[in-house]
Amino acid sequence: MTHMLDGRDLTLDSVAGLAAGARYSLAPEALVRMNRSRDAVDATIAKGAASYGITTGFGAFANRRIPPAKLVELQTNLVRSHSVGVGAPLAAHHVRRILLLKANSLAAGYSGIRPAVVETLLKLLAADVLPVIPGKGSVGASGDLAPLAHLSLALIGEGSAMHGGRLLEGAEVCRAAGFEPVALQAKEGLALLNGTQVSTALAIDGWARARRLLESTVVVGALTVEALAGSHTPFDARIHDARGQAGQREIARLIRTMLGDSEIHSSHADCDRVQDPYAVRCLPQVAGAAWDTLEHAARVLTGEINGVSDNPLIFGDDILSGGNFHAAPIGLVADFMAIAITDLSSMTERRIDLLDRRVNPALNMFLTTEPGVESGFMIAHVTAAALASENKTLAHPASVDSIPTSAGQEDHVSMAPWAGHKLLQICDNSAMILGIELLVAAHALDCQRPLRTTARLEALHDALRRIVPFQPRDHRLDGDIRAATALIESGAIAALLRT
Repeated sequence: MTHMLDGRDLTLDSVAGLAAGARYSLAPEALVRMNRSRDAVDATIAKGAASYGITTGFGAFANRRIPPAKLVELQTNLVRSHSVGVGAPLAAHHVRRILLLKANSLAAGYSGIRPAVVETLLKLLAADVLPVIPGKGSVGASGDLAPLAHLSLALIGEGSAMHGGRLLEGAEVCRAAGFEPVALQAKEGLALLNGTQVSTALAIDGWARARRLLESTVVVGALTVEALAGSHTPFDARIHDARGQAGQREIARLIRTMLGDSEIHSSHADCDRVQDPYAVRCLPQVAGAAWDTLEHAARVLTGEINGVSDNPLIFGDDILSGGNFHAAPIGLVADFMAIAITDLSSMTERRIDLLDRRVNPALNMFLTTEPGVESGFMIAHVTAAALASENKTLAHPASVDSIPTSAGQEDHVSMAPWAGHKLLQICDNSAMILGIELLVAAHALDCQRPLRTTARLEALHDALRRIVPFQPRDHRLDGDIRAATALIESGAIAALLRT
């Protein structure tokens, strides 16, 4: 199936779920707009007017007029000189999103680029010929210049790309995707390099993973409530309606769908424990705040995937120089999500500690079979603590930093790419912390057999036990942690909320 791309109608879920080999074509209305803006570029050149990046140099060279005979060379040199990325290449799923987002932004028709150039991006996407883009080197202002330059090298026959596990070089990249190397015309190199698509792709990945982690936390957190013989009262709808926070109400509702009457719940109906610790009792308040954070991030990211972050922009006969390439909106929401998920994972670490320290009197310390001879989950908690502490350092906002570049012309930058990279590292750590909670809570459930929990939580327990068998005595746990983490990352745990 081929989708029409018009620069205006991409959805966040479609970008987050973009599959290999996705096919897009420029919509007829996009072709009209793009040709019109290209005509404006040609008219500007014909008049000999000064226009940034079209008839002038870039950055600190904005005041240098470029003779007509050098305009094509200007654009090619821009791509070559800006290909300065370093570090490990971006993952394939990031590159696919970047290709789509860049094509969609240019399809809006404000960038003065020929449709044929944008169609090469879509051919790379459809053929799953993915340019090798180093992950570091962008400060998130004037666009994600270095990574997008490496992307653009692939169009002109000078880049590298991965295809079917094989590294392609130079013109071989173009042939694999079914096009000849592109000779960039005036404004086209600048249109390709200017933009927030790399920052946005990283933040979208972070948003999708954060949402999956949040939903999984609700499910695993409910299992811990049962494992601890905790109270269901803190999830009563009346408590959350009284406060009026939308995310808090939603999380409490979701927890209630997982809990209910069960043999475990009935077994402690007459206990004298009045209140549970905050890590259990305040889960709706903390996870609800994270829910609201992700809802806000979704609104910002939805605007960005259908926004134009090039410069200058073309409106009829007017070519206007502005600053839409500044990725502050993306950097701020990436940092906001990083803080929210860090807070959530910090609470997860606390629930692991509660499971270890015999809050439920039916359990032994550290869930051991023979306390003292065995250590149980004592050191699994230490691993969770180490990861939670690492998250707290990573959660320091990237967006509060700025460093001047380009001889002071670009004197305030967003650092949005680094915000995205940090968010993804936090998601990695948080999935492992939650995997440890799942292991410990499931073990605590096994220690209370023959009592059973609710049908949904038994389904969670069974899903884990299919890949991690119950072992009551001390054993090596690193493989169990990897398996539980993979189960969370797969989305299978989050899906239990919708069954």
